[in-house]
Amino acid sequence: MNNVLAPPNTNLYEDSQEMQRCTRCIYDETVSQIQFDEQGVCNYCKLHDEMDVQYPLGAEGKKRLEKMITDIKDAGRGKKYDCVVGVSGGCDSSYLLYQMVEMGLRPLAVHFDNTWNSPIATQNIYNVLEALKIDLYTHVVNNQEYDDIYRSFLLSGLKDIEAPTDLGITSTLYMAATKYNIPTIINGHSFRTEGISPLGWLYMDGKLVDSVHKQFGRIRMKTYPNLTLPRFIKWSALHNIKMQRPLYYMNYQKEEVKKFLADNLGWQWYGGHHLENRFTAFYHSYFLPRRANLDTRLLGHAALVRSGQLERNEALLALQQPQECPQEILDLVKKRLEFSDEEFERVMTAPMRHYTDFKTYKKSFERLRPLFWLLYKMDRVPKSFYIKFCFPSN
Repeated sequence: MNNVLAPPNTNLYEDSQEMQRCTRCIYDETVSQIQFDEQGVCNYCKLHDEMDVQYPLGAEGKKRLEKMITDIKDAGRGKKYDCVVGVSGGCDSSYLLYQMVEMGLRPLAVHFDNTWNSPIATQNIYNVLEALKIDLYTHVVNNQEYDDIYRSFLLSGLKDIEAPTDLGITSTLYMAATKYNIPTIINGHSFRTEGISPLGWLYMDGKLVDSVHKQFGRIRMKTYPNLTLPRFIKWSALHNIKMQRPLYYMNYQKEEVKKFLADNLGWQWYGGHHLENRFTAFYHSYFLPRRANLDTRLLGHAALVRSGQLERNEALLALQQPQECPQEILDLVKKRLEFSDEEFERVMTAPMRHYTDFKTYKKSFERLRPLFWLLYKMDRVPKSFYIKFCFPSN
């Protein structure tokens, strides 16, 4: 496979010696809304420590996890499935699915197929589900329709071009839970391995998708399950569907997990974080570094440093390596989204725009903050949503 180095000036760390950097993790002063204390430790490390206390490991974590599993079983009693688990073919979701089965749950695997999956990720899904004897619910969007959505976001000048996929995944989880009357959605996020996304880095909501596509799209959205505000409130507030994050209470060592999955479930490593989806690989390894001067490797590496799974110096050395996007992925993006080389270059060098240039639900989220606070406390929406979307932005 021929690799193309990310464009010039996308190694964001080679000239950063003079920037202030957290003395504990690897976040620096370029990170949105960062603050440092007298010892030089950043506020994101302190948030990590607060979450460490809120979601402990060890004996207390095991106790809370066992109660969570018992509650899920009780809520799902008499139903074919007691929870839904999103799957991508990646490491986190595959391991989570295995753990839920080991703990006696009856999960329904759920996959949002935006037609950009890598062959390895697709095979991973089927291998893991076959080994664990788990049913799969998949929502597949029309490939031309979804390519038109991606094309619209590239033309928009926004950096938030993966918003449609993140929202589509959430909608698909809710759709499956509603269809089969399943009371719990299992979320596979782990702040100890994936990190805490800086406030203000990225934005997404269903009205933003509609607004961007209305302005730049060419094909009507028929199969894309957009997460509109009425649907979000209906599913989270009226359908009594809870969201749980079991990995918060589990001592999850990523390298050990990858080996376990490969040895026991026919799972294959796909070469890097986010590479299970080809557009997502383009987004993280090429688009964000060039268009937005963002290196999302920072999130996972910082998380592993905070949780003691990676030495700080090793993480800094890893970030100094230029990001690479496989040439075949770059060519695929241009081909599927119908950009010539010249058109693609114009898109990649056009002025950047901000989500506030389009219609969004942001003010609605802020006005409904008391409702979303209650839903967060009732495990109906993630804490991260409440913090990031329900307060005025700086």
